[in-house]
Amino acid sequence: MKLANALTQRSELLIKLDELSNRMLNNAIVQEGEAPSEEPQALQQEVNEAIERLTYLVTAINMTNSQTMIEGKTLTALLAQRDAMKRQIRIMREFLDAASVKVNRMTHTEIKIVSTVPVSQWQTKVDQMAKELRLLDEKIQQANWTIDLIE
Repeated sequence: MKLANALTQRSELLIKLDELSNRMLNNAIVQEGEAPSEEPQALQQEVNEAIERLTYLVTAINMTNSQTMIEGKTLTALLAQRDAMKRQIRIMREFLDAASVKVNRMTHTEIKIVSTVPVSQWQTKVDQMAKELRLLDEKIQQANWTIDLIE
């Protein structure tokens, strides 16, 4: 199985577990004398099976990520780098949005509000960071579809 397939299965299992949790909650109590629409024990068994499969997949994915080298770095390191870059870009974009706000003055006696940074220069840097992030993400995605899952 390719790493991408395992990642897809993991995602589907997480969705299934959320759905099973909701179904269990919907059948946690009933009016006295009534039967639940679904048997909680059967739902619990499905949860147990999904958790077992999820545990297996997460272990295999993590092993694969930690043992796969791409351009001298593990896939785990590249994923951490991607997450950090995403957060940094988000913070910078939020800052630049705030720094770009124009405040109109009605008269020349009102306080003038100015940006604390050269917005266009910083935006160029953020655009370059976003390009680097896209290239890194492409490397990761390509690896996901070419690397076999270590089982």
